[in-house]
Amino acid sequence: MCLNMDNEDKIIVFENKKIRRLWHNDEWWFSVVDVVGALTDSSIPRRYWSDLKPKLKEEGFELYEKIVQLKLISIDGKKYDTDCANTKSLFRIIQSIPSKRAEPFKRWLAKVGYERIQEIENPELAQDRAKEYYELKGYPKSWIDKRLRGIAVRQELTGEWKNRGIKRKKDFAILTNEISKATFDITINQHKKFKGLNSKFKNQNLRDHMTDLELIFNMLGEKVTTEITKKEDSKGFVKCKDSAKRGGNVAKKARVEAEKEIDRKVVSKENYLDLKEKKKKELK
Repeated sequence: MCLNMDNEDKIIVFENKKIRRLWHNDEWWFSVVDVVGALTDSSIPRRYWSDLKPKLKEEGFELYEKIVQLKLISIDGKKYDTDCANTKSLFRIIQSIPSKRAEPFKRWLAKVGYERIQEIENPELAQDRAKEYYELKGYPKSWIDKRLRGIAVRQELTGEWKNRGIKRKKDFAILTNEISKATFDITINQHKKFKGLNSKFKNQNLRDHMTDLELIFNMLGEKVTTEITKKEDSKGFVKCKDSAKRGGNVAKKARVEAEKEIDRKVVSKENYLDLKEKKKKELK
């Protein structure tokens, strides 16, 4: 399943083996070491890949042209330069790996690559797959509707930022945090800790653990930021940051008024960490 979610890098699974990938230069690039680990029984797939490189070179496969080092997240939560190959190059690498899993992997690889192309041509497919993903996890339908709408609002905002000179992931993170600080009076990391989330785990995206109200006010802050950014024609990091603070402040005012009416805080310790266990019980 390919999801067009908040973060561009994804982990997908082939026969219980995790494959890291990154959308780069308009196509998927996959961790070669992960692919080797999925196709072989090697206890050290990194060494297997190192031993395979000379063989590929002898066969005329130009590594420096076909392999790109991209930063992928590791088990320690940090990102490191990792040998990656696109779909075409992976097909060639697979030919040099004797494995009974080779043909099933080729079919799987073709499928996951095609899904992304479909999503670009028809963005509604990405929404459908995201909806299916959340349904399988056991999220309530009303929550899913808000989450998907929030994804669309987020994509519109990041699109504006990209068009206005924001390129570095760090800058996107800072701008997003400015909206969150203004909206909820706490940073994203503080919000995660309050909910008992661990930032090292990829499946603990803060938005996936927000309540309905948190999603609504988060969406409001980002949507207003988008409108202010367009109205002011904010360009560059400094001006976009100012627009982000102002957009978040609009959401904050609405949140404060809502809290007075409902007599409780919007920021909640509630999370969806136990969804998997609930789903298991339902299936029994």
